[in-house]
Amino acid sequence: MNFDVVIVGGGLAGLSLAAALRRSTLSVALVEGRAPVFPETLDSRIYAISPANATFLDELGTWGHLDAARLEAVRTMEIHGDAGGRLDFTAYGCGVPELAWILESSLMQRELWETVKRQGNLSLFCPARPQALTIGPDAALLNLEDGRTLSARLIVAADGAESWTRSAAGVAVRFDPYDQQGVVANFATELPHRGTAFQWFRTDGVLAWLPLPGNRISMVWSAPEDHGRKLLALDPAGLCNLVAEAGNHRLGALELITPPAGFPLRLMRAPNTVAPRLALIGDAAHTIHPLSGHGINLGFQDARILAAVLCEKPGHVDCGNLGLLRAYERARKEEVVTLQTLTDSLHDLFRPATGTLTRVRNFGLNLTNTLPVVKNLLVRYALAS
Repeated sequence: MNFDVVIVGGGLAGLSLAAALRRSTLSVALVEGRAPVFPETLDSRIYAISPANATFLDELGTWGHLDAARLEAVRTMEIHGDAGGRLDFTAYGCGVPELAWILESSLMQRELWETVKRQGNLSLFCPARPQALTIGPDAALLNLEDGRTLSARLIVAADGAESWTRSAAGVAVRFDPYDQQGVVANFATELPHRGTAFQWFRTDGVLAWLPLPGNRISMVWSAPEDHGRKLLALDPAGLCNLVAEAGNHRLGALELITPPAGFPLRLMRAPNTVAPRLALIGDAAHTIHPLSGHGINLGFQDARILAAVLCEKPGHVDCGNLGLLRAYERARKEEVVTLQTLTDSLHDLFRPATGTLTRVRNFGLNLTNTLPVVKNLLVRYALAS
């Protein structure tokens, strides 16, 4: 079976790329190991979506189909240091309707999945698992476990940080572990959050509360390994008390809605995100510390830019041409490297350290808070990413 583009991985990045190619003349295949299962209750995987990516999803025809009752706009953000430092952002102060949207991963995946299932130029192979990949001068051959073979001008690896496709293609990446766990859970709150996202830089990690519809929040605690294990071992009452105390009881008492889950945090850099007949997107191309909230936003922008490059190419140009793919790589490199460097530096800056460094980093937060021009530049960069 012959295709122009074969996308391996049906997560948010892979699905959004497939949907973005719907108006092209390219023949597209999507390979996914299993159909997504959508939880009936609140999803534990919560994302902060930038306005730029809400617009991208709207262009795909997805945003307008999301259940509005399960979306929450972030209109205010409070960032607290570990020694009195503070930085505040408001949508009103930045002249925008909202700073971000908070929603469940499964909501986006469900709508994107339904979109590509109906897509005229796409063939969906699910369940299907890749077994072997051979990249030749004229085409790439992807052998599936069930014996089928897909021939493609371009293979797109969208299968996550442990990408089988990237490994099979021989693309080397570098992993730098943070020796931290990301611990996530959802809570009901005693007091209304009023669309405010909170973040505390603490000696035991970075704690974030993201507002959900109603009196509910999603917690992401980027904690040292030992503290992460402690959080995961607590009973519901103990976890609620500890998280509420860590957030200075800003929203009163907490009640656990979804049980905590943990995952290791690490930085992944790929020296190259393209090769002949191969492109990497999403977590297959890069990972980033969650303190910036940009992980899936980078993946969506990868999909948007790669789709634009492929849709706008001259008809005689092979979509697996390395020169064409390098245009995508160049377009994405600055933002990815900038955010990886920024979040990595913030992680290092707010690790437990001497009293002098503690004073300096909290002074930096307070100084930035008094400079509206700098604050607006930071927010506008985040809004566009």
